[in-house]
Amino acid sequence: MIQKKICMLGPTGVGKTSLVKQYVEGIFSEKYLTSIGVKIDKKQVERNGSTVQLMLWDMEGIDRYCGFNPRYLRGASSFFIIVDQTRYQSLVEGIEVYQLAREANPKAHAVLVVNKVDLPATSHWSRSELEPYENHFANVFYTSAKTGESVEDMFEFVAFGES
Repeated sequence: MIQKKICMLGPTGVGKTSLVKQYVEGIFSEKYLTSIGVKIDKKQVERNGSTVQLMLWDMEGIDRYCGFNPRYLRGASSFFIIVDQTRYQSLVEGIEVYQLAREANPKAHAVLVVNKVDLPATSHWSRSELEPYENHFANVFYTSAKTGESVEDMFEFVAFGES
């Protein structure tokens, strides 16, 4: 069995924990609890006779005043940069987090996740504003932790290399 370490990175409140809960447990909660440090979940997935165990490192929110421990990225095969489509500032901060993560682990695949697509975009940013950054990422997913939209797809992509 193959094991893959996946780190969930992004600003506070973008839905990192909710995405993991939706994927691992199939649930969504409206309650907001701030993550402190890192929480590790596991999920085993199979496709065409191949089994992959994903080690999902759900890391606390990162902003310009509170960085993250780059050692958490050691051994990661991929990392997700999660941003919130309802908050433009989360995109700006997400790109900053991407740059820090890329320095810490230049070999890991980076995936951009635009979360909360079930909500109206209220911060006056559009998908076209992502274009300058898209070539830095192995893939871009538009997800909703609440409805489950594209959540399975993003994890399958890092598990098996396909969307």
